[in-house]
Amino acid sequence: MGDYLRPVSLDEALQALTRRWTVLAGGTDFYPARVGRAIEENVLDITGIPALRGISDGPAGWRLGATTTWSELIETPLPPLFDGLKQAAREVGGRQIQNAGTLAGNLCNASPAADGVPPLLALDAEVELAGHAGMRRLPLSAFITGNRRTVLGPGELLVAIHVPRPVHDGRSAFLKLGARRYLVISIAMAAVTLEIEHARVIKARIAVGACSAVAQRLPALEAALADVPVTALAERVDIAHLAPLAPIDDVRGSAAYRRDAVITLLRRLLRGFA
Repeated sequence: MGDYLRPVSLDEALQALTRRWTVLAGGTDFYPARVGRAIEENVLDITGIPALRGISDGPAGWRLGATTTWSELIETPLPPLFDGLKQAAREVGGRQIQNAGTLAGNLCNASPAADGVPPLLALDAEVELAGHAGMRRLPLSAFITGNRRTVLGPGELLVAIHVPRPVHDGRSAFLKLGARRYLVISIAMAAVTLEIEHARVIKARIAVGACSAVAQRLPALEAALADVPVTALAERVDIAHLAPLAPIDDVRGSAAYRRDAVITLLRRLLRGFA
């Protein structure tokens, strides 16, 4: 059995990271991956650090603390801009998982099917990293680099997620396709954020997950929706807009099925803005 440490400050956690530790946030991926065997690595439990929890807003946007749980996100009063992220939060396992699982854990686990990634990409989210050299911020799109891979360096922690305040009225939505309604890994999922003025799209941000090693934005579709009335969005979706995706064949579905499913998900999402 390795060592276990639960620091109560960020400085204490960063000091501990001069040694090799496995960082534990909610533990909802950590423990299932180790069923039936002893935990031999050193575990750094960051859930006791108050500065890493909670949601706050300011003139520039919102700060989502790293160890904020999905349940806390759901229960926090937030504008319609966050509706898509809240819809995704309700799809992260069951209620017990939502009570324990954290936003940062979902991102750092870097699963291609992580439910939180597409809606955060569609919100233009940035991540804030803390390390011995100080703080740095980078787009979420640059943070996850592959299946189970991120740019976190030795001695770094993800401490917060930042969502910028849109210039115009912002709304978002999320849809996930699985083999059943709940408690299932995604076959495909999509998130849409629209900035709207006078019932026309000013700016669109669209992301798709579980159809590539990393969730992807769809810039061609985003451009195609600019200045389009909200009542006419769904028919603009075309198979050519899915070029950034690289779906695979696996036990949950074929690549061709995933592409068809994404088209359907996107059209359903966009109809919901009318």
